This record gives sequence, C-alpha cells and structure tokens, in this order.
Amino acid sequence: MDTKELLEKYEAGERDFKSKQLMGIDLEGKDVTGVSFAKADLSKADLSQTNLTEANLNSAKLSGADLSQANLFKANIVEANLSDADLNEINLSYADVRRTNLSHSYLKNTKLVCAKCTESDFSRAELQEAELSKGDFKYANFILAKLDNANLRKSDLSNANFNFASLKGVNLERANLQGANLIRADLEGANLSKANLSGAKTYLWNIKDADFTDTIMPDGRKFTKAEIPTDNQPTKETTNQNMTTRKIIKTDKAPEPVGPYNQAIAATGQMIFVSGQIAIDTRINQIVYTDDITKQTEQVMTNLEAILTAAGATWSNVVKTTVFLKDMNDFATVNTVYAKYFDPENAPVRACVEVARLPKDVLVEIDCIAVV
Repeated sequence: MDTKELLEKYEAGERDFKSKQLMGIDLEGKDVTGVSFAKADLSKADLSQTNLTEANLNSAKLSGADLSQANLFKANIVEANLSDADLNEINLSYADVRRTNLSHSYLKNTKLVCAKCTESDFSRAELQEAELSKGDFKYANFILAKLDNANLRKSDLSNANFNFASLKGVNLERANLQGANLIRADLEGANLSKANLSGAKTYLWNIKDADFTDTIMPDGRKFTKAEIPTDNQPTKETTNQNMTTRKIIKTDKAPEPVGPYNQAIAATGQMIFVSGQIAIDTRINQIVYTDDITKQTEQVMTNLEAILTAAGATWSNVVKTTVFLKDMNDFATVNTVYAKYFDPENAPVRACVEVARLPKDVLVEIDCIAVV
C-alpha cells in the first residue's frame, strides 16, 4: 500500500491498517490521529512531524523509521520495534511503551511524561535532555544509554538497569531507584535529592558533585552531610581486611598479566559456576552481530551479568574467567570490551584460548566463576 492509497482510505473513514506492509511509506507532516498500525511493517518509514495521537502501533515494526517531532500522545506502542529509529523531539507523553525495543534509537529532547515504559529496552539509546518525569520505567534496560541532563523527576526506575549509562546532570529528584543497577553509571552532577536508592547496586559509579540531600541510600539509611557516598570500589585497605574472602596473589617469579586480570586469587565463600555465554539476545533467542566481535563480546558480557545478578553477585565477585575465541586475532578487541567490566587491581584470573569452532559459529564465548 502506498501513501496515496492509505491517505485516501483514511479520509474515507478507515482507521484499521493492521498488519499492512508499509515499509518506507512517507507520511511526513500528515494527520492520522487514531489510526491503527498494529503489527504493521513501517520499517524506515518517514513519519516525521506526523500526528499519531492515540494511534495503535502495538507490535509494529518501526526499526530505522523517522519519527522526529511526531506526536504520539497517548499512543499504544506496546512491544513495538523502534530500534535505530529517529525519535528526536517526539511527543510520547502518556503513551503506553511497555516492553518496546528502543535500543540504539535517538530520543534527544523527547517527551515521555507519565509514559508507561515497563521492561522496555533503551540500551545504547540517546536520551539527552529528554523529559521523562513521572514515567514508569520499572525493569527498563538503559545499559550504555546516554541520559545527560534528562529529567526523570518522580519517575519509577525500580530494578532498571543503568549499567555503564551516562547520567551526567540528570534530574532524579524523588525518583524511585530501588534495586536499580547503577554499576559503573556516570552520575556526575546529578540531582538525587529525596530519591530512593534502597537495594541499588552502585559499584564503581561516578557521583562527583552529585546531590544526595535527603536521599535514601542503598543500605536503607537516609543520607546526611556527615557521610560521603563512595563508588563501593574495594580499596587496598578493605581488600586486606577481607582476605578471608578474597586475596589477590602476586609474584615477580611468574610472568606479569598482559591484560585486565591477576596471576591468582585466593577466595572463600559460596561459589557460583556460570556456564559459557555466547551472543544470544534473549528477546529474540537468536545470535546477534554475527560478524562484529565487539558487539558480540558486549552481548556476552550482558548475558553473564544477568546470570550473576540473578545469583546475587556482581562483577566484583568474579574470581575466574575463560575466554574462548574463534580467531586469536580478535584478542585485543575482546580485551578492550572485557576491561570495561573489571577494576584492574582486583580483576579475576583468566585464561584465553583459540578453538576450531564455537556453538552456532559465534566469534567468542566466555564463562566465569564467582564467589559470594
């Protein structure tokens, strides 16, 4: 169906275009209020400045589409695919965006006021200066997302994943961050006043110049000026105090490590053995980035982290990893990604081997052992 036919039917009163093939259709600046594109294929469509108020886009395919400055007020976008879409300056206020794929999308200056975004995927999305106040983002995935100067005031971010996210200058006043993953998140200059961080994971977060006035901290206590939040990174002193749990072994009588790992670790406690992980995206249950070693490694680390979290562990609990490579020429690239997840001083021991073939012909597989 082309643009002319669709608009003629719309003008005649038809609103249901469910499951239609509309890839690349041009509706720039058109008013299609209340239209239903449920399960339709709108990949790479031009919907910029389009009025889609109260539209039904449930399970629609919109990957690579241009929706910049479009109006989707109170729209239904549940379980839609908007990966790599241009959503800059879009209005999604009061929209239902639950379980939606927005990974790698562009959402600068976007309005998501009071939007329902439970379990949605914003990984690697760009949300700088977005208006996200009073939104429902429970269990949302913001891994490696950019939210600098965004407004998340009074939003529900409980159990959301902000691993490696950039949150510089973000407004999180009165936000609910209970159980959120803020490991390695950059919160420099952020406003966390009166936010609730109970049970949040904060290892290696950057909180320089952040405001914690009356904030409920991860241990459940209210922040006072007498205490200064830390990045929870083990210091040499605390490491020595906890040698019965974890002790780094170093000797000059053996070769020094050539990457982010240690010669040996002595650890006591409950051991967690994590099976080898490959680049399977659990949302589609398929291998992703078949020819991209960097992105495959990132997906592997994401899968490992999910299992560690489920076991009540973090990267800081890992004592041993094994990296299996299809091609040892990829070692440096894998090492660069791998290094982002560990503090060099306390990194786990590691082995790396090249193998003839890996499951499903992936490029990398990694397993690990953690002690809690």
